[in-house]
Amino acid sequence: MFDIKWIRENADAFDKALAKRGYEASSARLIALDDARRSHITKLQEAQERRNAASKEIGKAKGAGDDARAQELIDEVAQIKAFIQSGEDQERKLIAELDAAMAVIPNLPHDDVPEGADENDNALLKTHGEKPTFDFNEAPKEHFELGEALSGMDFSTAANLSGSRFVVLKGQIARLERALGQFMIDLHTQEHGYTEVSPPLLVNSEPLYGTGQLPKFEEDLFKTSSGHYLIPTAEVPLTNLVAGEILGEDALPLRVTALTYCFRSEAGSAGRDTRGMLRQHQFLKCELVSVTRPEESLDELKRMLACAETVLQKLGLHYRVMTLCTGDMGFGARKTYDIEVWLPGQDTYREISSCSVCGDFQARRMNARFRPSDAKQPQFVHTLNGSGIAVGRALIAVLENYQNADGTITVPEVLRPYMGGLEKIG
Repeated sequence: MFDIKWIRENADAFDKALAKRGYEASSARLIALDDARRSHITKLQEAQERRNAASKEIGKAKGAGDDARAQELIDEVAQIKAFIQSGEDQERKLIAELDAAMAVIPNLPHDDVPEGADENDNALLKTHGEKPTFDFNEAPKEHFELGEALSGMDFSTAANLSGSRFVVLKGQIARLERALGQFMIDLHTQEHGYTEVSPPLLVNSEPLYGTGQLPKFEEDLFKTSSGHYLIPTAEVPLTNLVAGEILGEDALPLRVTALTYCFRSEAGSAGRDTRGMLRQHQFLKCELVSVTRPEESLDELKRMLACAETVLQKLGLHYRVMTLCTGDMGFGARKTYDIEVWLPGQDTYREISSCSVCGDFQARRMNARFRPSDAKQPQFVHTLNGSGIAVGRALIAVLENYQNADGTITVPEVLRPYMGGLEKIG
């Protein structure tokens, strides 16, 4: 969400920034909607002033014995009251039209974000580690081949239970998934200073509006008959912990994390990644959310990225970090880093974490503010979110990178305490 006053004062810059994201110029349309709202408010104010003045004149007319004039004024006041009443309804309608128009416009990219149309235009920031080598000649297997051979992944039963894009994990593979999630949440709370939160997995529409999933991306959500939505990411409840709040400056930065299941309809992914666990309707993810002062948010983005990278470094996985271009960033992001892990079974990199700074975009939608110690008026906070990391994809990466010639899986050392000391799955 944007400040319409800022758009008025920076119309060209606003439209140019939208153009970088592939959106048409919108400032003229938004300003016209705001002009209609402001003009109507002026008429209401003038009507209220006239009503107050006419009410005083009624008393004077009656005091002077001019009953005819008094009745004229009484009739006029009645007409003005009727106009104000209907005018207030019209004002709410005009405000709603402006809000609805702005609600579907994405955040503006930072100046240093590379311009581009899609993922092919993303920029490599850095790589870490080396691609693994194997002591067998045949091509490395994909995760679902490994998981099914170990009787740890059952896609057929999952399809009977729930349909496509689900999996039943069993035995040590199920335990490995649980170990990954526990390892991540322990790392972020014990070493990175995040506070663990266990949030609801069902939310109302307001939190989804606050973080930007609604109204534009409703088709990607699962909605219940009660009107609740299953969370697509723990970013939604975690970020909305500060919705409607005015925080003290000493409460910032606020860093929270949660290990939750997430639910996405994958409405725009028909035919993509249909084999295996890469794109599921239900998946486990460790989420990181930060709330900061405006001047600290870009440094916090680097910190959050480093926290997510640490997970992969401790797991001994090769990865690269990409700076997303303007055409590939999420709706609410101003700048995003994607971590892409190497999957030898697929012989390619796949996204496993996405860390974004949103500026005050979400804060304005949520009305989340803080009170600076050196200022009288509250200011909007800045929000950030990132995967720290996607557990299902980490499971895929561990299976493919730690596979052995005999089909067993070596358990990374950092996970062995969570696996009862188990060194190999087989």
